[in-house]
Amino acid sequence: MMFDYSSPLLTDLYQLTMMQGYFEQGMDDTAVFEFFVRKLPDNRSFLLAAGLEQTLHYLEDLHWSENDLSWLEESGRFSKPFVDWLAGMRFTGEVHAMPEGTVFFANEPIVRITASLPQAQLVESRVINLLHYQTLIASKAARCRLCAPDKLLVDFGLRRAHGAEAGLFAARASYIAGFNGSATVLAGQRFDIPAYGTMAHSFIQAHDDEVSAFEHFAHAQPRNVVLLIDTYDTEQAAHDLVALAPRLKAQDIAIQAVRIDSGDLGDHARRVRDILDDGGLSEIGIFASGNVDEYLLEQLVAGGAPIGGFGIGTHMDTSADAPYLDCAYKLQEYAGRARRKRSEGKATWPGRKQVYRQLDDAGRIVHDVVTLVDDPCDGMPLLEPVMSHGELIAPWPTLESIAETARRNLDSLPAESRRLRGQFPRPVHISNALQALAASADRAAGH
Repeated sequence: MMFDYSSPLLTDLYQLTMMQGYFEQGMDDTAVFEFFVRKLPDNRSFLLAAGLEQTLHYLEDLHWSENDLSWLEESGRFSKPFVDWLAGMRFTGEVHAMPEGTVFFANEPIVRITASLPQAQLVESRVINLLHYQTLIASKAARCRLCAPDKLLVDFGLRRAHGAEAGLFAARASYIAGFNGSATVLAGQRFDIPAYGTMAHSFIQAHDDEVSAFEHFAHAQPRNVVLLIDTYDTEQAAHDLVALAPRLKAQDIAIQAVRIDSGDLGDHARRVRDILDDGGLSEIGIFASGNVDEYLLEQLVAGGAPIGGFGIGTHMDTSADAPYLDCAYKLQEYAGRARRKRSEGKATWPGRKQVYRQLDDAGRIVHDVVTLVDDPCDGMPLLEPVMSHGELIAPWPTLESIAETARRNLDSLPAESRRLRGQFPRPVHISNALQALAASADRAAGH
């Protein structure tokens, strides 16, 4: 069975039960919801916004199929008038957002959706789903790029990502954060992300000897000869390549690199580098993979390991050390009145908000200010209009352009915010105007 990820049924049941309540009470005034992260995960000093393009496509395409409507009616949970009303529903609202690739911090709205209450309510679950995952992975990938600025970095995580969509979106999110490409072929077709690939241990094992496997692969992929050398004995395989390389060169085939996928990557790389250099093969690069994350990357780079590139998979595509964000999509205004959640540990700031960023003379982030849209502050406003009346305002930027936005944003982080351990985010100030609105909302609610 093929799954339809665009179906409005890809939501939580309570969205629909609330919608029927809104329908029956005629509650369809304008609502404002905002998506934000309540607090940064441990050892995170920033996050990188991603997933907006897929969110906007979801909103643009939102509609109910006959199968969706029939299933709802047959479920017995919903009235026929409500189901009939859903048939004509489309998203006709507005969206303001930080551009993908923007660095942001806790309690800053990165997306604001303004629409009729039922529309804005319905999309909550999928909007969170799309924004959360890509932001999570882009933020993890950015940490890898910051500690290995000059290395080839490739997403290797499809096979252990939590589902097909996650694997595909991880390739996109990591590319935004500065990765050079992905091993996921569909990401090349869908997003034009450069595809990288070598060979598996099974290819070596399927041959009677390792050198034959190397030679056969070289003839099959003469312009992409990256040979996996750790199936049996890593250093012996390197010695074998010293003997093989001249034979291949005589056939106009050059070995580009070797890949090491196990053991002490730094130690093996140094030994292999010496063997290749002594054999006159200094032009052959070394690529490493196997449970690599930003912490190991930092260690290998700082230790001068002679590795030119890395395949980063499981730890990134699952964001293993911080597998989720404490994020939310909350009602901030309805029918012209500011609304505020007061739950313990989960209170929100009400109203339609803007975030202003102040930079120092060197272009580094000093602090951000969260305030109301009608209370302009010094600095650069981060939320921009991207959708009006349910349609994109302008053509969507290319992925390369989004990646450039991310690069500039990461360059704006001061040194302490780039550290892998501890938390050193830039200050986020709540404006006097916003604090006053919160107090007013509390009084109106009887608090």
